[in-house]
Amino acid sequence: MTGSAAAPVSCTLSAALRQELDTLAAAGLHRQHRILESPCGREIQVAGQKLINFASNDYLGLAAHPALAKALAEGAQRWGAGSGAAHLLSGHLTPHSELEAALADFTGFARALTFSSGYLANLAVTPTLAGRGAAVFADKLNHASLIDAMQLAKTQGAHVQRYPHADLATLERLLADSTAQRKLIVTDSIFSMDGDLAPLPALLALARTYDAFLIVDDAHGFGVLGPQGRGSLAHFALPADPRLILMGTLGKAAGVGGAFVAASAEVIETLICRARSYIFTTASPPAISCALLASLRLIEQGDALRQALFARIHQLRLGLQALTAASAWRLPASLSAIQPLIIGPNEACLQLANALMEKGFWVPAIRPPTVPQGSARLRISLSAAHTPADIDGLLAALQALAN
Repeated sequence: MTGSAAAPVSCTLSAALRQELDTLAAAGLHRQHRILESPCGREIQVAGQKLINFASNDYLGLAAHPALAKALAEGAQRWGAGSGAAHLLSGHLTPHSELEAALADFTGFARALTFSSGYLANLAVTPTLAGRGAAVFADKLNHASLIDAMQLAKTQGAHVQRYPHADLATLERLLADSTAQRKLIVTDSIFSMDGDLAPLPALLALARTYDAFLIVDDAHGFGVLGPQGRGSLAHFALPADPRLILMGTLGKAAGVGGAFVAASAEVIETLICRARSYIFTTASPPAISCALLASLRLIEQGDALRQALFARIHQLRLGLQALTAASAWRLPASLSAIQPLIIGPNEACLQLANALMEKGFWVPAIRPPTVPQGSARLRISLSAAHTPADIDGLLAALQALAN
C-alpha cells in the first residue's frame, strides 16, 4: 500500500518540474550541456565539428599545456589519485602545503589557504567573518558565489546591503551610517559578465577609513593582470594589507582547478578553525597541487603570453567598436579578457550564438538570471592562444550576421 500510494505523488512532482522546464524553454532560458570531444584549447571539437573556442576562461592557454599535464601525471604517480580525507583529518599532504606557501609568496600575503573551487572559497570567507552584529556591503554585480555567501551571512544575523555597481558615494554613505561591530566590503575585481575592473584603490581607502575588511574575488584577474600576473591588487600596486582578503581561482588563467584565499595569518587561521566549506570537504587530489605549482612558474614567466592576450583584446575591441556603431548591439567598456557584446532579447542572442557556431565559432549566449532582463549577451572570452586570424574571422562572421 505504501509503495502504490507514493507513485502518484512522484508523477505529480515530475509533472510540475516539466511545466517549469517548459516555461524556461519558452522564455529562451533552457540550458543544456555541449560535450567537448577534445581537450580545452584554442580549437575544440563538439559533436564532430571543429570550433574556435571563445567560451573558456583559459586566458593564458595553459589548460592543455604539456608541462602541467606532466606535473599532474607525475604527482598522481607519487601521491596517488585522491587525498582520502578532509584537510583537518589526514587529507592535507605535502603538495597542498607547498602550494599554499608558494601562493602566499606569489601574492605577497602572510598566508594562503587552498580550496577545491572558487565557490567553496567564497562560501568560506564572508559567512565565517560576518556573523551577528556584522555588516556586509556587496557590489550588486558580484558573482553568484559571493551573493550566496552574503545570503549565508544574513542567516547568521549579519546585516547585508548591496550597493549599486561601483557606486563609491553610495557605499561610503552606507559605511558611514553603519554601527556594526565588524564591516566587510565584498567585490569582484573583474566582473565576470561585464569585464570591467572594480575601483580597488578607492575601495581599500574606504575600508581603511571605516575600519572594514575588503574581500576581493580575483577570479578573472589572477595570472592576467599585474607584474608577472600577480593579479588585480598588483595591477594597482596595492600591497598586502591586514584589511585585504584575496580570493583567486586556479582553473582559469592557471589552467588547472581549485582556488585559494590569501590574507593575514589571523584571517587564515580563523578560516581553518571555523569555515564550514573548508572543514567539511575532502581535500582536492594532491596531484592538482603539483600541477598548480608548475602553473605558477609558467604564470610568473608568462609576460609574452599576457602581451599576446592584450594584443588580441585590443584587436577585438577595435573591430567590435566599428560593428556596434552601425547596429543595435552594445559593447561595454571592458579592457579585460571578458568582452561582452550585448544583444538584448534572449531569443535573438541564442540565435546569434547558434549562427556563429554554424560558422565555426563557439561564443556562449548569456541570459537572465545571470545578467539582467533585456541584456542577454555574447560573452567573448579571449586567450593568449588565439591568433589574429581567429579574431578577424569572428569579426567577419559577426559583421555578416549583423547585416
